[in-house]
Amino acid sequence: MKHLSAIGKHTFLIIASIVSLFPFVWMITGMTNSSSDIVKGKFSFGSEFMNNVNKLFDQADIATAFTNSFVIAIVSTLLTLVLCSMAGYGFEVYRTKGTDRLFGLLMLSMMMPFAAIMIPLFKLFSTWGLLNSATAVILPGMTTAFMIFFFLQNTKSFPRELLQAGRVDGLNEFKLFTHIYVPTMKPTYAAAAIITFMANWNNFLWPLIALQSPEKKTLPLVVSSLASSYNPDYGIIMVAIIITTIPTVIIFFLLQKQFVQGMLGSVK
Repeated sequence: MKHLSAIGKHTFLIIASIVSLFPFVWMITGMTNSSSDIVKGKFSFGSEFMNNVNKLFDQADIATAFTNSFVIAIVSTLLTLVLCSMAGYGFEVYRTKGTDRLFGLLMLSMMMPFAAIMIPLFKLFSTWGLLNSATAVILPGMTTAFMIFFFLQNTKSFPRELLQAGRVDGLNEFKLFTHIYVPTMKPTYAAAAIITFMANWNNFLWPLIALQSPEKKTLPLVVSSLASSYNPDYGIIMVAIIITTIPTVIIFFLLQKQFVQGMLGSVK
């Protein structure tokens, strides 16, 4: 029975892996084929890769879009890590009835869909004169209820004895956070960095509304414009998608060990 159970588990995992990896393999083979071959369903490597790359850079300013996406994702991620970790730390370490009620209200905000606040956000940033700028994309996402909750849950497993020892050594509250909490919670920061970077890198709806000039567009917007043309060239679309995917893949593989540790810590 144990052997049958192991065979069943491995069979399921193999099938799940194939289903998960198939789109990526399709993209990799597709970027080397012409649009007509992709439409016909060709599932083998071709010789059109450099032609697709040249056509992509001729039709779209990929370098500028990549830079825009990178700046927005990095700045948003750094701000989110700083602000949300401080909030989660504060809610748990300095816990009172008032902070519990405030945190409950914060959790309720997670139930509100983005579409409900999209128009007020647009009017607010229009009044401030921040539309069509990276700031308009960065500000709404630099703190999220989920990330505050994520850091708070991890802080529950943080050893309070370290804080007490730091206070005995004369550290103030800010140094307790920067010198003790932050180094100890590196896996949590790594997991949060991956989640936040991917969310900001792939963000589509709000940048579509807030960024109106072609030179301000991010990569998801450029890929969308390529796919929405009257006669889309699927070869160059595949190349653009691969370029869009590479940074998130690199960051995940660099931080995957810390990501797993951070995710496990969040449910202790």
